[in-house]
Amino acid sequence: MFEQFSSGYYLGVLYVEPGEERAALNVDDHEAVNRQLYADSEGIERLDSPLVMKLDGIHFPVRGDEGVPSGTLTVPASLADGDLPARREVFLARPERAGQLLKYGGWRPADAA
Repeated sequence: MFEQFSSGYYLGVLYVEPGEERAALNVDDHEAVNRQLYADSEGIERLDSPLVMKLDGIHFPVRGDEGVPSGTLTVPASLADGDLPARREVFLARPERAGQLLKYGGWRPADAA
């Protein structure tokens, strides 16, 4: 689904369509990407942590959602332009970059004190 693009991002092509107020991928796709690309050297990944994607220069967290079809990324109406729905190139932040972006955006894991 995604391949290495640069030191900070992977690149993939997904069907992008307007959705609810939060960006989402199919829950199985979300877990598969998380396991494949975000697992550490010991194979441990945080499935409760959102993926961080970039579309048209805007970063946003992406959660898993059972109601989203496989291979589809839904984005909030504020990110949807007149060209959607369509197949689009989407950037996925590499783990280190994703952590920085989430931290700067104020996201904290549920078990953080």
